[in-house]
Amino acid sequence: MRIHPHDLLLQELPSVCAETRAKCLEHLARCSECREKLSSWRHTPASTLVAQILPFGRGKTAADYEPTLDNLSRSLRSLEEVYGREREGAPRLYAELVQHPIERNTLRVRNCPRFHTWGFCEHLLERSRELNFQDPAAGEGLALLAIEVLDHLDPSLYGAESLEDLRARAWSYVGNSRRVQGDLQGAEEAFAFALSFLRMGTGEPMEKAMILDLKASLLTRQRRFSNAQSLLRRAAAIFLELGETHRAGRSLVKMATVHSFVGEHERAIFLRYRALKLIDPAREPRLVLVTCQNLIDDLIETGQFMAAQKLLAKAKPFYKKFTPWLSSTRKWIEGKIARGLRQTEKAEALFLSTRSEFITEGAAYETALVSLDLASLYAEQGRMAELKRLAEEMIPIFSSRQIHREALAALDYWRQAVESERACAALAAGVAAFLKKAQHNPELRFQRPE
Repeated sequence: MRIHPHDLLLQELPSVCAETRAKCLEHLARCSECREKLSSWRHTPASTLVAQILPFGRGKTAADYEPTLDNLSRSLRSLEEVYGREREGAPRLYAELVQHPIERNTLRVRNCPRFHTWGFCEHLLERSRELNFQDPAAGEGLALLAIEVLDHLDPSLYGAESLEDLRARAWSYVGNSRRVQGDLQGAEEAFAFALSFLRMGTGEPMEKAMILDLKASLLTRQRRFSNAQSLLRRAAAIFLELGETHRAGRSLVKMATVHSFVGEHERAIFLRYRALKLIDPAREPRLVLVTCQNLIDDLIETGQFMAAQKLLAKAKPFYKKFTPWLSSTRKWIEGKIARGLRQTEKAEALFLSTRSEFITEGAAYETALVSLDLASLYAEQGRMAELKRLAEEMIPIFSSRQIHREALAALDYWRQAVESERACAALAAGVAAFLKKAQHNPELRFQRPE
């Protein structure tokens, strides 16, 4: 075979016709890259494949390869059965483990050989991923527990390089959990470990892309936007090359978010539209909704209110599915669109309702931002009495919430401007813009306008 066999052909090698298998084995005898690929998929040490395949070279017939194929098929099927049993038993092992105090789990895993399986390690990492945003500390704990399991797995059975791949994934999950918890230095250290282990692994592109995608989230949090974009471009390209369009769509969504952070809304709009074509709604409907919502925000920022209204109508089925999770946010978006379309009475009613809901929910930043939208509307209409009443209510509400000092300073400056009747719609928009930036960068200092 002059070209590399298709990945699917290699994965189904034992079951294809004899002639095709013979050609594949001849290629494998000469191609270390494909042997490494097959080794990583099957978690079979590459040395085992070399020993089975290299004695055979050019000029062999299909019949000559049959003994090798039989041995290889039996070996692969035996391993598949082992992994199948491990994965089937993993949930039971996990249920057993969580019945005990968390602080004892590491010792139990270390001392009990029945926990020392690839399938159980995979299960821990999947649970870590699922828990990460609900309880990132628990997610980190499970990923670290998976690393403990990895320390006890047999390289001769699972393949040393494949274990390094899994170790890299585990450390990337640790890094992502630490990012969510705000431990940025700890997250950076974990990702450094992940990339070092990845270099010692099989070079599996999927593992690399997933780690790059996760690390980009840390770089975004660190406001290293250019570096984050570079990693996301690489990850998206790998995902697309592998046919993982949904994952590529997720990376594009992250790229769009970075562009929105720096005010490049037109570029963000382009990327979000492209991402929506790649994301599988059945696989992650909430991602579709969040992407639509952020796209609507970008359209509003660029004055494309009719396009935003149409997209909001298309997204209604997704909002209904996740109500009340985003019902307040949806109402706020409707208010912004109404204001942009000069439907001022409707906009005011929606802003007031949304503000009340955000206060009840304790959503401090969202309350501040919708209050400024409402204040801007009042300022445009010259309704100073309502504007002053709104400003008087703002500081006591926000002082009792988790809003950092610079954000409170911005809100206090706005209150003073209202009291002295210097407030205008442009000033409200400026304070709102600062609060949006400060939400993602608590170290940002508020600069009073001249």
